[in-house]
Amino acid sequence: MDRGTKPMIDVSLIGLFVGGRGTRMGGAAKGLLRAPEDDRTLVARLVDESRGLAREVLLVGTHEAYEALGLRAIADAQTGAGPLAGLVSLLREARGGRVIALACDLPFIDRAFLERLACSAPEARILAPRREHGWEPLAARYRSEDVLAIAQSRLVRGALSLQSLLDEVGTTELVVEARERDVLDDWDTPEDMARPRPRR
Repeated sequence: MDRGTKPMIDVSLIGLFVGGRGTRMGGAAKGLLRAPEDDRTLVARLVDESRGLAREVLLVGTHEAYEALGLRAIADAQTGAGPLAGLVSLLREARGGRVIALACDLPFIDRAFLERLACSAPEARILAPRREHGWEPLAARYRSEDVLAIAQSRLVRGALSLQSLLDEVGTTELVVEARERDVLDDWDTPEDMARPRPRR
């Protein structure tokens, strides 16, 4: 699929989650770190890789460090409630459409993976990869009409685990192919940043 080609299913929004405090990174805005072997920031790289796959790419979470990027940002539905609160805001913004949620600290995620995430299993309520530690909820696609009410209810109850949300809703697995084994690695600590870029 070319970058300008419309995916087989309609994705309303791609939300880049930038609301984390980055405490293990010394408080750095992780999305503004430089991508490996690249002059772009992680967020700029994600925007470029996502181009044409949704009607809009926006930021989920408000942080003054990102204002210069010129991307629309939406606030979490509730402060101090972690990524579930951001997901609720993104699902509300979609008004019944599909959304893709992406963490801002994914330095190796590529166009081919994002195309599969956008286009595979159109019937799925949630489509997400699963690795040894569980689901990858911030590299996943959600159908808001199926997920929003459940996510809002969990937010009100303080049941904030995204893993449990994906289990409750019923998630279709997007199988991670052999060539993609490192594509979902993220940067949580300076040690993560020091790892060499995967070679395929």
